[in-house]
Amino acid sequence: MGLSKKPYKGCRDLYPKDKREQNFLFDSMHITAKSFGYEPYDGPMLEEIELYRAKSGQELINDQIYGFTDRGAREVAIRPEMTPTVARMVSNVHKEIPKPIRWYSIPNLMRYERPQKGRLREHWQFNVDIFGPDNIYNEIEVLQVAISLFEKFGANHNHFGIQINNRKFVDFFFQNKLELDRIQSYKLYKLVDRYEKLNSDTFAKYLEEFHFSNDQCQLVHEYLSIDSVEKFIGFAKKVKFNKEIWDFEIFFKTLKELNIMAYVEFNSSIVRGLDYYTGLVFEIFDKHPENRRALCGGGAYSGLMSIFNESPLPGVGFGLGDVTLKDFLKAHELLPDFEKANHNIYIAAEDENHELQVLNLSNLLRRENISVCNNTMKLKYNKIINAAEKSGSSTVGIVQFIEGQSMVKLKKLSNHQTKSFALTEINKIKNFILDK
Repeated sequence: MGLSKKPYKGCRDLYPKDKREQNFLFDSMHITAKSFGYEPYDGPMLEEIELYRAKSGQELINDQIYGFTDRGAREVAIRPEMTPTVARMVSNVHKEIPKPIRWYSIPNLMRYERPQKGRLREHWQFNVDIFGPDNIYNEIEVLQVAISLFEKFGANHNHFGIQINNRKFVDFFFQNKLELDRIQSYKLYKLVDRYEKLNSDTFAKYLEEFHFSNDQCQLVHEYLSIDSVEKFIGFAKKVKFNKEIWDFEIFFKTLKELNIMAYVEFNSSIVRGLDYYTGLVFEIFDKHPENRRALCGGGAYSGLMSIFNESPLPGVGFGLGDVTLKDFLKAHELLPDFEKANHNIYIAAEDENHELQVLNLSNLLRRENISVCNNTMKLKYNKIINAAEKSGSSTVGIVQFIEGQSMVKLKKLSNHQTKSFALTEINKIKNFILDK
């Protein structure tokens, strides 16, 4: 029995067309991050499981990690996320470098999940993090980076939105108004996180376990009915939330002045499942009726450095997977056609004995940063044109002898413009190819 030709379940083989699509996504990620002053970084594929056990939550450890014991009897895992890694790395250097620290990466990650639309076991993820003062402006900047990326693809507030909440407010509400201790607050966090996936009867049954009074139950339902910034502001004032904890009025005023409010919705059930979030939490969601789902999420965290015995250094970040992003762009017809490669020229010959001229011309053009495909076999004219079109080249070059001189006949495949040059006229050949 032969080996399977399929990749491991939940993983992908990325053929050239797929890599062209992925590189298009990655190039936009690099450009966007750098435009905000973020620096690239990367970390190891393997980390000690203890790193995730310390801060990522038991669901990740118990159900989603690819973990094993290595030959040195160490418990390790293929990285399922990047935030603990970047926190570990920043903890090594943060005392020596200026704040805020702006880093980004596009690692591939592995989680043992059930493969489905928009979710695979292996994926690449655009991670953006800023470390520095605990203020609303770092939180807003991260939202700006995410919005800028989507806008770079041609998307706007009709295509996607951002649902936000704040763990500082939720902690205040749970502990001060519902009078829950830390353990009970954690349980309610998990229930609220599942609120939109449960029917009302099931949710009510779980809520009974907290033994709330009628007034407290009414407050919980009123909190969960918040679906706009205006309703949130009214509820925050009703429960006498202290703006020194989170100045939500300045936060939303700044969003408005930066023309971001068109994207923003308040969603009280957005609390994010990972345990390390301590401030702003948000999810970007697709508004397309056939792909209405969360595209990515993120938030603020302040305690990650403590697991390395470092003083707290607040951070804010988000992660956007390449699978969900690609599905989003396809749903809104914002993904270019990558069926063909994108080369500058295809060079071949109709006659024999031109192999060396084809190779030399190709190499000279490559030194000029021209992308060249070539074929040293003797081909008929129609086959050369067909091969050039399939290669994704914009120009075809046919090497030939004309009046005893080695020449190349160039033809634009878009408008059929033709011109011949001596093989030594490299600058003229280059300018023709580049439409100069």
